[in-house]
Amino acid sequence: MKTVERQAVAPGRQSTPLPTGHAELARLYSGIAQKSGQLVMRFLDRRRNGGGLVVSDELGIAQAFFEAWAKLFADPVRLYEAQLKLWQDYMALWQSAMLRFMGHEAKPVAEPHKDDRRFRHMDWQQNFLYDYIKQSYLIAARHLHQAMGGIEGLDEQTAKKVDFYTRQYIDAVSPSNFLLTNPEVLRETVATGGQNLVRGLNNLLEDLMRGDGEQVRLRMTDEGAFRLGVNIALTPGSVIYQNELIQLIQYAPSTKEVYRRPLLVIPPWINKYYILDLRADNSFIRWAVGQGHTVFVISWVNPDEKLAHKRFDDYLAEGVLAALGAIEAATGEREANVIGYCLGGTLLACALGYLAAKGERRVASGTFFASMIDFAEAGELEVFIDEQQLDAIEQRMRERGYLEGSEMAATFNLLRANDLIWSFVVNNYLLGRNPLPFDLLYWNSDSTRMPAEMHGFYLRNMYLRNLLRKPGGIELNGVPMDLTQVELPLYFISTSEDHIAPWRSTYAGAKLFAGPVRFVLGGSGHIAGIINPPAVDKYCYWTNPRLPDRADQWLKGATQQPGSWWTDWAGWVAQYGGDKVPPRIPGKGRLKAIEDAPGSFVRVHAGSKKSADCG
Repeated sequence: MKTVERQAVAPGRQSTPLPTGHAELARLYSGIAQKSGQLVMRFLDRRRNGGGLVVSDELGIAQAFFEAWAKLFADPVRLYEAQLKLWQDYMALWQSAMLRFMGHEAKPVAEPHKDDRRFRHMDWQQNFLYDYIKQSYLIAARHLHQAMGGIEGLDEQTAKKVDFYTRQYIDAVSPSNFLLTNPEVLRETVATGGQNLVRGLNNLLEDLMRGDGEQVRLRMTDEGAFRLGVNIALTPGSVIYQNELIQLIQYAPSTKEVYRRPLLVIPPWINKYYILDLRADNSFIRWAVGQGHTVFVISWVNPDEKLAHKRFDDYLAEGVLAALGAIEAATGEREANVIGYCLGGTLLACALGYLAAKGERRVASGTFFASMIDFAEAGELEVFIDEQQLDAIEQRMRERGYLEGSEMAATFNLLRANDLIWSFVVNNYLLGRNPLPFDLLYWNSDSTRMPAEMHGFYLRNMYLRNLLRKPGGIELNGVPMDLTQVELPLYFISTSEDHIAPWRSTYAGAKLFAGPVRFVLGGSGHIAGIINPPAVDKYCYWTNPRLPDRADQWLKGATQQPGSWWTDWAGWVAQYGGDKVPPRIPGKGRLKAIEDAPGSFVRVHAGSKKSADCG
């Protein structure tokens, strides 16, 4: 299959050929009827088996808005002022629209953000009616957000919840999401005689089928366009160790000599490791191999109910510590340089605390990619973490033994709803187009499950109670964690637009350690800012040799650097690589090759009940 080299493309930029002829149209209608019948039968079967409709507020959304509206209506003066400002803006829009209608220049009253892709079609600017609809929406959105976001007297968690879900509502009712108020969709409907809507209905039914009739599994990319080991996850290597939780991949060298100390990468188990090995031109793993490192990567199992009992302690012991032991067996080196990405970085911090408490030197240096350690300011994910919601999550996990991967994916998608939900609703269902092949979105859709015991511990003790930052706050395998005892050299790379691990929060985590810390801030977000190869020459990064108390102080004294932070990290980690030795071939040491990379664990999908064979 041809390798996909496409960069990020906004959905809907290219049209999928629409069906022509009566035979093709009849086939579409027949498929719609068949899928509809199957979904109805599934629905009725569930009702017969006691699966009645249940209305609940386990997220606490209704309760939060009841409190907000009560506070708002209790202050009639503030409400009147908000309505007056809204009326004034609408009058300004009306005057501007009349001037423009009569052929005069008129300054817009409201304009979308420069990164807002919803209103990029030319009609939103050039057509009088659609420009008026767009500005009306933006004015209403701004005032609604200000009114609901500025209510006094709410507790912090309720205020954050009201603000977040108000923005979700605002995004949902955008005129770009509806047929008659989206000029691009209306043009397509006229041009195709409505066949785009027929095709869109077919796409919707397919996504409902994928969600077993319970939910819409929105497709973001052509999932059939990618195959692991064929056109993504291509870096040559072998699985040289495995247990119930991990496969450890060793990559084949590409240089005449390698650093003596190997490099271990701990990816998050919320998603799969190959975000670091998508294509040859953006693979961090391939690039690190090319820098002369003997690279090892943990590929986490995609767990089912059989692994419900696995704890965070097990992810430390059977994950990081087991991997370090296997690396020593394969290379003879007791120390390694270790990278942790996102949740993998949180686990790396635990491993460093554990090894420091035990007096064991197994890690020469640690690198944290966009990793949360201090969860005091956890960003918008805090909206989903409180006692009420954790109780509901734990109840679902107890019933199944795990948290379903699609639930985790839906949570992250809500953080960027316009880009990761509504743009695809318009493309797939209104324009009737199939999503384009895009490797990053394929990875994003390839979700993983979370074992019940581990995930409950992580959410309660780290996100909710923030105990990892406190000396002795948590114990793993009977050892109290105290990060202030970690004296190793550390490198933190965070990104300026990260909505999952906000950089000011990751900076607070960097301040917990006793050793020398280099903190670097990259451009863009949680994924694009990390997967930023030097050859692309994109974004920039900021450095500051000092580590003052507050993140804003650090930024004020930072210097902007062009290009990718990868080169900065390469110079830093080379100090801890040791001397050069002959390259190591996977499977030629004490540990023999089990199978070729990317291995079997990564191929298990969240929708499959079959675990990877650990035999």
